[in-house]
Amino acid sequence: MRIDIITVLPQLLESPFAASIMQRAQDKGLAAIHVHNLRDYADNKHRNVDDYQYGGGAGMVMSVEPISKAIEKLKAERTYDEIIYMTPDGAVLDQAMCNQLSLKQNIIILCGHYKGVDQRIRDLYITKEISIGSYVLSGGELAAAIVVDAVVRLIPGVLNDETSALTDSFQDNLLAPPVYTRPPEFMGMKVPEVLLSGNPKDVAAWREAQAYERTKDRRPDLLED
Repeated sequence: MRIDIITVLPQLLESPFAASIMQRAQDKGLAAIHVHNLRDYADNKHRNVDDYQYGGGAGMVMSVEPISKAIEKLKAERTYDEIIYMTPDGAVLDQAMCNQLSLKQNIIILCGHYKGVDQRIRDLYITKEISIGSYVLSGGELAAAIVVDAVVRLIPGVLNDETSALTDSFQDNLLAPPVYTRPPEFMGMKVPEVLLSGNPKDVAAWREAQAYERTKDRRPDLLED
């Protein structure tokens, strides 16, 4: 999978992809993450990529020309399955969306900033708009990093144990059950006996019951879905 991220603040995306699972995915050649500085596509001496909004009002708007140039350059080099815009008014990211995106080959992610992008960019180029929640960030960079992390980890071969992602919270509309490791007793609290029984069938049944109870208690809306 190749992911191209267009941003006015590329430095915000240096760390998230330079360690742990994201770095391993790139080292294995399973994911290629490229960050593009939108200012490189500005044709003015100050490298400005925003302007005042028509009709007045607070906040600057990201300009059409540099974004269009950046997207057109990338599209001339390869075909993209999705061109995503990170925006608070997009569809809220969930596990099902991440699963779908993990099947794509080439993706562009445009990070919003200031008051957002000129609507014509959204109308001309954007195929999917994504929000990570009902709140506003200073820009789309952190949101883009979340999307990339959530998607890339699902690519076969990225995780050492490929079954791990299948048992994550939300994969089956349930939260993950409690997990334990050594020691078997800590401060008087013992690991449930069933997990020490060595009986896979009993363990699986316990985990399913615990996942259901935890979901009913903490996220009953998932059961409604």
